Amino acid sequence: MSQYEIKSISSIERRVKIVTRNNERSIMNQKLDIKELISAQKPGWSLDQRFYTDPDIYQLELDHIISQNWIFAGHESQIPNAGDFRVINVANESAIIVRNKDGKLKAFANVCRHRGSLVCLESEGSTNKFSCPYHGWVYNLDGELTAARNMPNDFDKSDFSLHKLSIDIIYGLVFVCFSDSPPSWDGAKRDLKEPMEMFDFENLKVAAEITYPIEANWKLSIENYQECYHCATAHPEYAKMHTLMLDDTKRDRVQEHMLERMESCGIKNIEIDFIDMKAREGEQGYGYSRTALFKGYKTGSKDGEAVAPLLGNFKDYDGGASDFSFGAFTFMLAYSDHVVVYVFTPVDIGNSECKIYWLVRNDAEEGQDYNKDDLVWLWDVTTHADKTIIVNNRKGVESKYYVPGPFSGMEDAESVYIQWILKELAARV
Repeated sequence: MSQYEIKSISSIERRVKIVTRNNERSIMNQKLDIKELISAQKPGWSLDQRFYTDPDIYQLELDHIISQNWIFAGHESQIPNAGDFRVINVANESAIIVRNKDGKLKAFANVCRHRGSLVCLESEGSTNKFSCPYHGWVYNLDGELTAARNMPNDFDKSDFSLHKLSIDIIYGLVFVCFSDSPPSWDGAKRDLKEPMEMFDFENLKVAAEITYPIEANWKLSIENYQECYHCATAHPEYAKMHTLMLDDTKRDRVQEHMLERMESCGIKNIEIDFIDMKAREGEQGYGYSRTALFKGYKTGSKDGEAVAPLLGNFKDYDGGASDFSFGAFTFMLAYSDHVVVYVFTPVDIGNSECKIYWLVRNDAEEGQDYNKDDLVWLWDVTTHADKTIIVNNRKGVESKYYVPGPFSGMEDAESVYIQWILKELAARV
């Protein structure tokens, strides 16, 4: 080898080392930038623009928030028999929830162990096996590979089962988590036992289910749900019946008519502090409270009258509605005659989804005990309005003129949620 060639190789090696060091320094600075951004965030103020637009922050959220927390996947009644399944999609992940031949619910990553194709393309259905549409690998209801054509003689099918996902059931509500070590639901199952039994969640069914695509970062969608500062302006249908749009002092004054009726209506006044973003170590957060509707309204409907049979222990309408919180993505509003479940999930950095489920008693018959259009009316019209609000919010946040602003006293829950996100991100950079 000539002296010239040796010098050329040395020069290339030096350049490679310099590039490597620069890349490492760039990554380090990038992490420091995010850490500095988190440190610079003023408590009680909205987030910096980069929290909605920076792909590195979004990746941190995918890895350490979205994949590490439970997400509602439906009611157990939607998967009643062996072979019944549902598929839920969250960002770049997809899960199959299926009831096996032993009657147990299982959850698997919807990813073929051969070359990664989605295995199940339907959103729900019933089957006795899952067959990958790409190369025909076949899996049974326990996720075990049962057939794979033309593989080598030493190929062991038992090594290629579908990846198992975490699944748990809380009084009929099915949750999945894309983590092998998810937070515990022990506290929620214990503390929410009484209110969940009061509504008889285990014996409800899904009467309607609608998915609303939202062209905005997932945090903007959830932030909007967390506060009612906008309700009087944006939701006239909601505002005429829900006292949650009032500040705390005014709302406390109008609670009395509900509190006076609760006992005679067969329900208890239960209050569990919302600790969804401040959960005990190792546990998923949760919360419960009941708030009065304005006088004259029994439930969330056009005329305030019932839209379905009374739930659980309810003997009559007390004029209230309950809020449940299950972790970071699932929120429920329980009237005396139906329950509305809100589930927010990311699609990508600039898009999210809101899926809403309407639950009624499992013996209620459509057309006789409830009308679907009347049942979904309030939260369908409200969510369409919210979509417009959230997208307009996104457009403004992406402007070069956007700067964070201070929260009002009616945005405390949003502020707590943001602080939790910042805490989770800070621990990872």
